[in-house]
Amino acid sequence: MSLADDIFISMCKDILENGVSTEGEKVRPKWEDGSYAYTIKKFGVVNRYDLSKEFPALTLRRTAIKTAIDEILWIWQKKSNNINDLNSHIWDSWADENGSIGKAYGYQMSVKHRYKEGEMDQVDRVIYDLKNNPFSRRIITNMYVHQDLHEMNLYPCAYSMTFNVTRNKANGKLVLNAILNQRSSDVLAANNFNVCQYAVLMHMLAQVCGYEVGELVHVIADAHIYDRHIPIIEELITRPTYDAPQFWINPEIKDFYAFTVDDFELRNYKHGPKIENIPIAV
Repeated sequence: MSLADDIFISMCKDILENGVSTEGEKVRPKWEDGSYAYTIKKFGVVNRYDLSKEFPALTLRRTAIKTAIDEILWIWQKKSNNINDLNSHIWDSWADENGSIGKAYGYQMSVKHRYKEGEMDQVDRVIYDLKNNPFSRRIITNMYVHQDLHEMNLYPCAYSMTFNVTRNKANGKLVLNAILNQRSSDVLAANNFNVCQYAVLMHMLAQVCGYEVGELVHVIADAHIYDRHIPIIEELITRPTYDAPQFWINPEIKDFYAFTVDDFELRNYKHGPKIENIPIAV
């Protein structure tokens, strides 16, 4: 069993056994048929993944790693808020007739801010500080910008990263760690997808800065299982598990903006069958 499987199974069992139902409460999401999408939820879930030991892809079922990488590049590298720059249909339900999702996600990463070192967007500021001020406690990104919320077609779920550099006592090398803050996580549809894409982001940043990769700490305010997902989750967590796959990143890429989806692979990825047609609440 991989660490990611163990964490996922334990989280799901905890939510199912100890979570609180929102049935009958005032909720926003609805199913395609118009009925309200209720959940069983847990507050304040914290999961830790040591990326130096294994890549956190589930083996209970396949995580669509290429799709996950394409989306993280869309947000952090292309800094786009238009689905026409994305190779999947994940965001179609939130896009307008021009393909825009409003001032959300990639838009926020593209906005330049004034610093004493000059004008930079959030991504370039992170890279600058990791290279020049690695022990700063201020290396943070934030996409939850209140003044722009009214122009976002969906408020950001995974909204903030806090980066922290430590030193490997054994070899003296610098190690990149990060905390991913998420206000809401659809455990079946998106949890491991988000974990994997931010793990990839950490590998990218570590490589371009010349660091080792360390811990990804995932903090979820509202970790939930939708009512129509419960039987799917109950079956999923009883499946056989396998060893974690090996993660490959093209070692030749040293420029953050030069990475493409083809520069990453999951090797020896053994996993359970795909779950077809997961209902998504909007």
